[in-house]
Order: sequence, then C-alpha cells, then structure tokens
Amino acid sequence: MYLGLDIGTSGVKALLIDEKQTIVASANAALDVTRPYSGWSEQSPNDWIEATRKAIGLIKQSDGKALASLKAIGLSGQMHGATLLDRADKILRPCILWNDVRSHEEAAWLDNNPIFRKTSGNIVFPGFTAPKLVWVKNHEPEIFGKVAKVLLPKDYLRLWLCGEYICDPSDASGTGWFDVSKRNWSHELLEAGLMNIGQMPDICEGHANSGSLRKELAAEWGMGRNVVIAGGGGDNAASAVGMGIIDKGSAFVSLGTSGVLFAANDAYLPNPDSAVHAFCHALPDRWHQMGVILSATDALNWFAGIAGCSAGELSDKLGFNLKAPNGVTFLPYLSGERTPHNDASIRGVFAGMGHANDQSDLTQAVMEGVGFAFRDCQKALQTAGTTIDRATAVGGGANSRYWLKAIATILNIPIDIPEDGDFGAAFGAARLGMLAAENLEPSTVCTMPKIADTVEPEKNLTAAFDQAYDHYTRLYPAMKGL
Repeated sequence: MYLGLDIGTSGVKALLIDEKQTIVASANAALDVTRPYSGWSEQSPNDWIEATRKAIGLIKQSDGKALASLKAIGLSGQMHGATLLDRADKILRPCILWNDVRSHEEAAWLDNNPIFRKTSGNIVFPGFTAPKLVWVKNHEPEIFGKVAKVLLPKDYLRLWLCGEYICDPSDASGTGWFDVSKRNWSHELLEAGLMNIGQMPDICEGHANSGSLRKELAAEWGMGRNVVIAGGGGDNAASAVGMGIIDKGSAFVSLGTSGVLFAANDAYLPNPDSAVHAFCHALPDRWHQMGVILSATDALNWFAGIAGCSAGELSDKLGFNLKAPNGVTFLPYLSGERTPHNDASIRGVFAGMGHANDQSDLTQAVMEGVGFAFRDCQKALQTAGTTIDRATAVGGGANSRYWLKAIATILNIPIDIPEDGDFGAAFGAARLGMLAAENLEPSTVCTMPKIADTVEPEKNLTAAFDQAYDHYTRLYPAMKGL
C-alpha cells in the first residue's frame, strides 16, 4: 500500500493505493483560510497536522488492515507558502499562503534585480516565498530575526512525519531562491533576498526517499516499520504525475481554486517576460511550464455565494449546449492576476450589463472570463516556445461539461476527460511514494488514465468567442488605467 497526502488550500486529502494503483480508500479533512486584511491569506500550520491526523484516522476506520501494509507516503501541497520556524522548530507566525499578495512591493523590489529572472527563470511574483520574507523583515523584524528555517506547507508536514528538513525541486522552484536549471538553491538569490542557505531545507528529488515515518506515528496509525517518506512535489507537479503528464507534448488544464495550464517539458525553457512559470517537474531530468490564473472555480464559487446557490446549480441552469457570448464580460481578477499581467492590485469586474441580463448571463460571463484567462495563458506559453495541441481536464470545475465546452472552444483545442477516478495531486503523491519504496522506472508507474470522453471545440462559435476575447483583452488596460 502507498499513501498520498495533499495539503490543499481548502483541505487535506489522504488517498491510499495498492501495488496495482487501485484506489483502496480516501478521506478529506477541511481547512480554513483567514483573511485579516485585504490581499492577505493565512493558515495555521498546526491545522495541517490536525487535518492530516483526521484524514488518516478516517482511512484507518474504513480500512485499518490496508494501512498495516503501508510501504511509503508521498507528499504534495499548495506551493509558495512561508512557514517560519525558530531554532526549536516553533512556528513564529501563521503561514503566508500562495494567494496572499501583501508583498507586491517587495516582489517588485526583488524582481528589479536582474539576477532573479536570470537564475530562477521566473518573475518574482507577490505570491512567491522570497518576497514574503522581505515583507516580514520590513513589517515584523522581531519575527524575521528569529527565523531559523523556512518550509513550504508539505515540508512542514514532512518535518512532523519524519523529523527531516527537506524540500523537492518542483516545490522549491516557486520560492524565488531556486536555480531551476541546476535544481538546487542559489546562494546568490538567497543573499539578494536577505536569506542564507542555512535557513533552507535540503533538496531531495520527488521520487526519492527523504526519510522514515516516526515510530510513534506508525504505531498510532497501525503501520509497520520503515515506512518511506518520498520527496513529493508541489501540487501541480504532483497532479501531473497523477495524470501521467510527464513527457514533452503532454498537458493539462486545471479548474481548481486557481487555474493552471500545464505543459511538461524535457528541457528547461524559461521565458519570464511572458509571466509563464518555468519550474522543475517532480521527476528528475524533467521540467514544466505553466500559466497560472489566481481565481478559477474561486470566481464561480464567489458568484454562487452572491447568487445564493451552489456553483453546480449555476452551471446546470446554463444547460448542456454552449451559447455564444452574450455581451457581458467578466475579468476574474478577484485577488489580482499572475499570467500574463503579474498584477497584484487589479481586481475583478463585470462589464456590459443591461436590464435584459439575468443570473445565467452573469454565470456564463464568469465561466467565459476564466476561459479567456486560460487563453491568455495559452498565448503566453506559445511566446515561451510551447504549443499545446490538446489537454486533459482536472479539478472540481471539470465536472461542468458546459464550462469545458467553453474552454475547449476558447482555446480551440480538444479537452480529454479521464474515466471516473481520482488523478489529482494526492494520487500523484501516492505514485511518488511507490517510486521511492520500489525503485521503479517512472514511465512504468506514471501512465496516463483511460479517456472517457473528449470535448471538441465548437467551430461554429469560434469566431464569436474570438470577438469576445478581443473585447476581454481590451478591458484589462482600461481598468488598470482607473
């Protein structure tokens, strides 16, 4: 048995697979996000531990015998979060999360130093880890002076599981301190970011053994001795492992809280000016590029809260057949945007509303706005040298066939829907655990799922969506001017 643990923004997921990669059990435990000020987003690292305990406890209740056969645990998690520890491993403050944009001035200051784009291959985005630490130095100097280690969310969980300070290259790529080409920390970037190598965890590839589960935890969960903890991966890289998106030419579109257009590569292909992320993959000698939008299902869930119904109900009201754009345009920048604008201060907007527009028109505009943001990502990836011919859908928003039809038509590519199953980050983490325990060839384990259906672009509506996209692209500079 192999266990994948994924620390998401809204919850921890535990997923257990056997040697045939059949899902034996899974469980979730919810997490809350605190937003004390506009643009802030925080969580307590202790909540990750309690949620992990709860999720594994639920699996133990449903299938304790399976846990007794556990050989490895793989880790995945939300990227970029700054978990600050003192010399006694005491948590110094709540973790500043990936979608926190308070450090936009610090990010601009770091990004103005050309060494960051040259060495890391990426813009220093406000959500990255490095500017968060500069913000702490500027605004919480007493805390900054006590920082002995900085860990990403899944790596704080690892510290609790096995007592090791370790990170993997895919997750480290999103810090701003990492040499993505060399797959290791950069002393120059750390110095420029007012940090030092001693404050960083060691680097371990995602499929490698990073330590062994503590005996007391193994006893608590009814597990045997020598349970391996794999290096793991950042959430998107782990999701790609789960879907078999590991070789050049393969891609996925993720409709989660945030949105991701992800392309696997066999080489390091940076192009920071396009605001595309160029990161290490969770497997050695592989990299990936991705365009990231900060609000995908988050945008629809926000509107659903205002509308007083669920996101699924809003989608159902649109029916099955894709409609032409109705003249209402939505910019999904509820917490700023990454690709292609790198703009932490821009906010969302509805434009073009009239008396005749109803709730479904606005739902349609929200879905199209997210689709147009993905098209921005598609164009940015093309500028960075990567063309996506088709993609596999993943994430909760992929349950909306209408939304997938809109995105396929906007991107003008077919989108594949996997057969029923869980191929997300927790599954990918379990696969990395299997690789760490069994020393298997990644290509034999990280295969692509069977495809249940393919959503083709609706060619008769392509011109209408092209025109609506043109309007969408002209709205951002107009709003920024205000």
